[in-house]
Amino acid sequence: MDRPRDDASDHDSSSDTPLDAAVHRRLTVAVCWALARRAALDGRELFEDSYAINEEFREWLLTLEDHPELLQANVLMVPRDLHLGRRPETDGLLEI
Repeated sequence: MDRPRDDASDHDSSSDTPLDAAVHRRLTVAVCWALARRAALDGRELFEDSYAINEEFREWLLTLEDHPELLQANVLMVPRDLHLGRRPETDGLLEI
């Protein structure tokens, strides 16, 4: 996915809007996860699995380029308190 350029005079601002902070954070977390997972699989010499992760992630990124609203609709939520296996639904969730 191309990064937005600083000079807005060369392109139509309605078609190339910069990512807001929350969406950028989600994308950064996802990219870091994919890179770490691929490195871990390569380290264990699971090259076919590594390639599969790479291709799935590539397809996901290409889809996001055409439909950025899909990323805004998907939020990774984790419980704030995992003390002793306690997982109440009302615990409150931390958005990543």
